[in-house]
Amino acid sequence: RRKKMASSKEIHAKIKEHFDEYEKNHHVHAEKGNKAAGGRARKHIGELKKLVTEYRKASVAESK
Repeated sequence: RRKKMASSKEIHAKIKEHFDEYEKNHHVHAEKGNKAAGGRARKHIGELKKLVTEYRKASVAESK
């Protein structure tokens, strides 16, 4: 069975959450040298990469 594609609005909300977490952890890593925060920042940026592709697919599907 195919999984229902999330709407662009739902994906947008996830993108915003991951970006906020990325930004917070990036600053902790950059300002204080916290290595764990750097790992968390990379994790969230990786999730953003996946979500961007998902968003594009959903956006195109919704515009048809």
